[in-house]
Amino acid sequence: MASSRDRQRKLARAKLDRQMARRAGRVRRRRQIQAGVGAALVLALIVVGSAWALGAFDSDPKENTAADEVCLWTPQDATANTNLKDVGTPATTGLPTDGTRAMTVTTNQGAPITAELDLASAPCAGASIAHLASRSFYDNTKCHEITAEGALRCGDPSGTGLGGPTYSFYDENVPSAPEASPSASPAPGQPPAYPKGTVAMIANPPGANGSQFLLFFKDFNPDKAVYPVIGKVTGGLDVLEKIGALPTVDNGTGAQVKPKNDVVIQSLTVGEPATGASAPAPTGSGAPAASTSAG
Repeated sequence: MASSRDRQRKLARAKLDRQMARRAGRVRRRRQIQAGVGAALVLALIVVGSAWALGAFDSDPKENTAADEVCLWTPQDATANTNLKDVGTPATTGLPTDGTRAMTVTTNQGAPITAELDLASAPCAGASIAHLASRSFYDNTKCHEITAEGALRCGDPSGTGLGGPTYSFYDENVPSAPEASPSASPAPGQPPAYPKGTVAMIANPPGANGSQFLLFFKDFNPDKAVYPVIGKVTGGLDVLEKIGALPTVDNGTGAQVKPKNDVVIQSLTVGEPATGASAPAPTGSGAPAASTSAG
């Protein structure tokens, strides 16, 4: 018959076996749970990865309503240059960059001179002239020079060559230098940089364009082109040539470039952008700006 100590030993052994069995069971369940969770996680990752690859999590495309900035307008100090006139600043975004705009210059010298502004090559010049025309900036101003280069210079209300708006913009579409012959003249057959009928900007200093422009009434081919080409004359070239033949007098600086008889822009209008072969009729000049600087 087993002693009391043997029975206690057997009971303790049985208890230990039961504890070990329960512990082993818990370990197996934990491993099963972990395996299940791992498998579920892998499956979820596969599903999410597939959905991502197919673009399921891409955000809905939103329309970009902010137009790209097209032009930069540099402020000019009207207190330092009293020849400047404040008529506001054109927009910087949403400006047309292709097609043309019709410009009509009506002077006191005969039929209107019409031109097309090239928005693809000079969008900022087109935007600036349209803005200024809408503020009647050019109306009742004088074309103050008939240049030795064969162009009528207009667009400065002060008539000094220093006037313009209270902003400027960079050069656009300056012709490339022509191939030169040994005599430093353009190669034979080379088209002139500024053919008769060219519309170009002119600035003082160069590169700080504002409102002044040139209407060429004869070909001009310099060794180095500096005037940005912004368009071409489409009508009234005979009127422009007649103006170019007017006698000139001293402009006060010793240069014989001032028309003896005033050439007055009675109105300058710019039409809406056009992408077709023909430009629409020009619109009115619009109301003048409410405020004007001391310049």
